[in-house]
Amino acid sequence: MRFPLWVRLFITFAALSVAGVIVLTLEQRRTFQRDFLAYVNQQATLRVENAAKQLGRRYEQTGDWSFLAGRPRTFDAYIEGRWTAADTPETEPEIRPPRPPDDAPQRSDERLPRQDGVRPVSPIDDPPPLRTEDGRLMPRPKFAARIDALSLPSRVALIDDRGHRVIGNPAVPANSPSVPIRVGAEVVGSLLLAPQPALNNDLDVAFVRSQMSHAVMAGVAVTIAALFAAWGLARWLLKPVKTLGVRMEQLAAGDYRARIESGRTDELGELARNYNRLAETLTRNQDARRRWGADIAHELRTPLSILRGEIQAMQDGIRPLSKPSLDSLQAECSRLTSLVDDLYQLSLADAGALTYRFETVDFNTLVADVEREYHASLRDAGLALETALSREPLMVRLDTQRMSQLIANLLVNSERYTDAPGVVRLTTSCLGSGSSSRVLLTVDDSAPGVQTELLPKIFDRLFRVDGSRNRAAGGAGLGLSICRSIAEAHGGKLVASASPLGGLRITLSLPAATGMHP
Repeated sequence: MRFPLWVRLFITFAALSVAGVIVLTLEQRRTFQRDFLAYVNQQATLRVENAAKQLGRRYEQTGDWSFLAGRPRTFDAYIEGRWTAADTPETEPEIRPPRPPDDAPQRSDERLPRQDGVRPVSPIDDPPPLRTEDGRLMPRPKFAARIDALSLPSRVALIDDRGHRVIGNPAVPANSPSVPIRVGAEVVGSLLLAPQPALNNDLDVAFVRSQMSHAVMAGVAVTIAALFAAWGLARWLLKPVKTLGVRMEQLAAGDYRARIESGRTDELGELARNYNRLAETLTRNQDARRRWGADIAHELRTPLSILRGEIQAMQDGIRPLSKPSLDSLQAECSRLTSLVDDLYQLSLADAGALTYRFETVDFNTLVADVEREYHASLRDAGLALETALSREPLMVRLDTQRMSQLIANLLVNSERYTDAPGVVRLTTSCLGSGSSSRVLLTVDDSAPGVQTELLPKIFDRLFRVDGSRNRAAGGAGLGLSICRSIAEAHGGKLVASASPLGGLRITLSLPAATGMHP
């Protein structure tokens, strides 16, 4: 099944949101248990350190650990912070185990050597088994069988300075972290603190489940909000795309008048503006194609009509078959041939089929050769040809034949549309230096000039400034179009502007050849 694009975007946003919530929940569960245990252990260590200070003060008063012997409740009170050195433990009766049998292994009373004034702690000695009066073994207290996950006293054991257990949970491992008990600078004992075990009792599980339920509820809320946002965002993003699709269908059907009204500044807004520019370009091309067809038909019809009229006049005997009549027919045939040749050149340029043979030549030499060829023709038309060529060589990579054709067309254009007496001036120069330098050719002529608003159109095909289709000045308005095609093939550019001589200025810009010295 093929889903619309907005549905696929919505599903993608929804899947990403749900996956993100699941990953966040699992990571929160893992880090919560780890950080919570670390926090509990840190708090327990602080409480044990405080208990060690209180026990040290009490030991300093009594001189030994007899005040704790057989009194687990008193020890628990110290650990939990409910007992101070000012209190007395006489309220709790002493619980002493029966005397061990004579064959029980004896403990060594030898003290361990000191290191740097601090006596190291030895492993906890297992307490002797408790026996009843008839000699039977007594079961261990329940609190010693396991370490409660939340009860701090059940995780603490007290050993003396020789490493022997005094009181506390015997299940506390001997390698547990220890907190020394000091009297002055002397270590008189240590409190062993078993690390907090994994959370596994009912209270722990309930707490974790509570946190997880809150996280799941928050995740569900975020997911629902994300789904609504994704739905609205997908529709909002694809609304201009849908409009663009409708307009493209109209464009493909030949309706170039359709436009997209969009005030957006993002990529979709730029896409809409690009569509509008495309539609405008197609509209202009369609109008130009229609004008192009009409103009070509008119340009071909004019010499054909003259030829047909003169031939018919000769056939009817109205005009004698003489040399002047044949010369007139020859002139119209030449004009028609020139028009067809120009059209053929433009068609080749449009198809990219014009052949070029590039070589590096001195542009000044090429301009001088063309100037000598057309000097007499311009003089006969009442125009003075002036040249101002650069003194330095201007090396350009070009096709000599095509570039000569371009310069010749520019001179012919000035000859046709400049009033006599007048002036035509050729100027060459170099702009910039290095690899970015450009070679410039400027062709200026005297009056009449061209209106400013018409300057960008003079390179259009079959364009004439006066808008008429008479052939008094000659030419079909294709010469400058051919010049532009040749310039673009050389990587150059043609620009029209007003001339300081009162007529038209056309500037040709070409990239200079590598290694040219300006």
